[in-house]
Amino acid sequence: MRVLVLFAHPCEESFGAALHAKAVETLRKAGHDVDDCDLYAEDFQPVLSAAERRAYHDLAKNRAGVAAYVERLQRAEALVIVTPVWNYGFPAILKGFFDRVFLPGVSFNLVDGEVQGALHNITRVMAVTSYGGSRFKAILMGDPPRRVIMRMLRGVVKPFAPFRYLAHYSMNLSTDQTRRAFLAKVERALERL
Repeated sequence: MRVLVLFAHPCEESFGAALHAKAVETLRKAGHDVDDCDLYAEDFQPVLSAAERRAYHDLAKNRAGVAAYVERLQRAEALVIVTPVWNYGFPAILKGFFDRVFLPGVSFNLVDGEVQGALHNITRVMAVTSYGGSRFKAILMGDPPRRVIMRMLRGVVKPFAPFRYLAHYSMNLSTDQTRRAFLAKVERALERL
């Protein structure tokens, strides 16, 4: 299976980087064709320009600045997102990827004013993430990252595609033991992707 791994963390010594390395290693060992998209390493520019916004609904022009990323997304059969949660949201670089690459004619089509998903090539989605705070605090805040993955993405990929959302909560209180246990959980889940 062709798997696009979207990774969003700037520090190679971070737990997020360890999760990313484990994801790529596990997927490759399982025989998948992995497209490893490290947004920071690739210097992805997350800011949607005025010109891009004006061309947003023009299907002939809206991919101009991100055509290579659109092609990678459209080739993928599975999507694995590895990212931390900061301030109850995604890092700006990942949010910018959604804003600039998940375009009309790419991730969705507008039909009589209604949004219809267009990424039916993606048949599985998994998110691997970490939160500084507890699950309870995330729930109190409405947990926007979980909602984006489990609701927004569900509306644009193949209908009934399986979704997994793996989160290590309370990173501020984590230990070597809790991090090792979570890495093992991620590995087991990805072996079954």
